[in-house]
Amino acid sequence: MHEPVPAAHAGQLPASAVRDDAVPLVIGLDLSLKCTGVAGAGWTDFIRPKKLTGHARLKFLIDEVTSFIRRADLVVIEGPSFGGGVKHRHEDLAGLRVMVRHACWRRDIPYAIAPPSCRALYAAGKGNACKGEVRTSVADRYGIELEGVARYDEADAYALLAMGLHHLGHPLADVPEKNASGLEGCQWPASHLPSFTAQEEGEAA
Repeated sequence: MHEPVPAAHAGQLPASAVRDDAVPLVIGLDLSLKCTGVAGAGWTDFIRPKKLTGHARLKFLIDEVTSFIRRADLVVIEGPSFGGGVKHRHEDLAGLRVMVRHACWRRDIPYAIAPPSCRALYAAGKGNACKGEVRTSVADRYGIELEGVARYDEADAYALLAMGLHHLGHPLADVPEKNASGLEGCQWPASHLPSFTAQEEGEAA
């Protein structure tokens, strides 16, 4: 994808993200202070703050993330990794996660938290799958070939997006039962999306 994502792009989602009212708009976010992966059905992107640090970096990231999620019906956020060392528990990264959740809450956008092990299990069939394996699985299962500096971040985000759609009853592809068990360890919103629930009930009547 292009580098970096400029602030001026706000609200300009890819053409493939044009809303289909029969399917919820789900956005996957692999949050990072250095390179955040973003994905929707059929597309990926990334956000790089480059040389920004501290509050300026957080503001840039939140502004950019908000431009992607503002029309979403569900946002799936990768949760923290507690086994990756101190650098992965950085205070600013934890703060970024909370700020993104708060941005969703302010806009009444339901959000889910998917632990890294669940994302890996869903994508590659094992909870300890490396980022390269997730990237390969995303290419094989969904036809999303990712290259460049953000390829692993975008692949993780796409797996998260796929998990969200699967949870809502709109899987992007057939997933083995073992992989699908990764959905069980996630923190999903307490209720489903009213508009889609109502439509499904109408079709069943």
